[in-house]
Amino acid sequence: MNQLSGLSLRQHPDVAVPPLDQPAVLLGGLSPSDFMQQHWQRAPLLVRQALPGVQPPLTRAELFKLAEGEEVESRLVTRRGRGADEVWQLERGPLQRRRLPPLKQPDWTVLVQGLDQHLPSAQAMLAQFRFIPQARLDDLMISWAAEGGGVGPHFDSYDVFLIQVQGQRRWRIGRMEDARIRPDLPVKIIENFQPEQEWVLSPGDMLYLPPGWAHDGDAVGGECMTCSVGFRSPLRSELARETLLRLADAVEDEGDEGVRPVVYADPGQPATAEPGRIPADLVRFAADGLRRVMEEAGALERALGEYLSEPKPTVSFDFGEPLPAGCGVVLDPRSCMLYDVHHVFMNGDSWHAAGEDACVLRCLADARRLDATTLLAASAAVRGLLEQWCDDGWIHPLPSRE
Repeated sequence: MNQLSGLSLRQHPDVAVPPLDQPAVLLGGLSPSDFMQQHWQRAPLLVRQALPGVQPPLTRAELFKLAEGEEVESRLVTRRGRGADEVWQLERGPLQRRRLPPLKQPDWTVLVQGLDQHLPSAQAMLAQFRFIPQARLDDLMISWAAEGGGVGPHFDSYDVFLIQVQGQRRWRIGRMEDARIRPDLPVKIIENFQPEQEWVLSPGDMLYLPPGWAHDGDAVGGECMTCSVGFRSPLRSELARETLLRLADAVEDEGDEGVRPVVYADPGQPATAEPGRIPADLVRFAADGLRRVMEEAGALERALGEYLSEPKPTVSFDFGEPLPAGCGVVLDPRSCMLYDVHHVFMNGDSWHAAGEDACVLRCLADARRLDATTLLAASAAVRGLLEQWCDDGWIHPLPSRE
């Protein structure tokens, strides 16, 4: 049986994800479907032992070493004093170890973004949340904090799952509709934070927070590590801007081809005593060009998909090896693959796909891998595309036994 057959509508194609209608330990006994209906974008959820027996994806020393890298987005946040006298400092990486405070000094934390791009253990943790659309996924961030360390009471504009993996952290949360941000600080600290609920999380515990919930977490009882799985909520203006930029890059008008391209013509333009005024006909001519771009079938969807699948600026790929015969493929952890009705998107590029070819490529996007049997039955066009992606380092060969 190949990968495209035998799946129920509620069985997720990624084996790391629980069935969508079955209770999940990760979600405190809720099924993924129940969680999305009851809590997603609605209400916080505390789950004790969501990941029983969880281990930190890396040691403190390994985390500090990673934060030294140019290709890694890292931050150091320190606090001195308390209350009205507290002073916050922010330093962006690369962070050399000798510049970090002593381990016994309280009230500081190191944060590293995109841990899933570097560690298989982080990738495995992130994969469990793939019952949420990939287009919403940001990354897995990890923070190490000395006693009392944190980033202060703040808002996030995205959904976040806060997973305690070492030590303990106290979380305080509140809705704070009248929140005021302290001025002249390098981090956005809520000045009048009033928590409504408070918990101490131990290894394996998890707290989900929707966007807009104020929260403050600090290490208690010594140092701690926390993993944050974040899902971005793009601004409407951001999506409009980025989509328009990609539409502009792809503007083509078949009327421009040939010996007589479509140019602005104004044989009816009278003599004017207002030469500085833009003619109304010229405005209408430009508007017609924009309308043609926006009405091109699939253009808007293609531009949006290319933007949503674009890797972060810090992501780069090494050239891969040729795709051997008789094996499956697996997506590189850094690759983002999406699709819509007519296209597939990979790392900022797009391809039109239909029929059985579309089924195969969508299966790869959903499961992040294709078995050898499915790949063997794929069309020459699909195999050629996968061979190119393998050369680009976007996918990798998967031995048939896997």
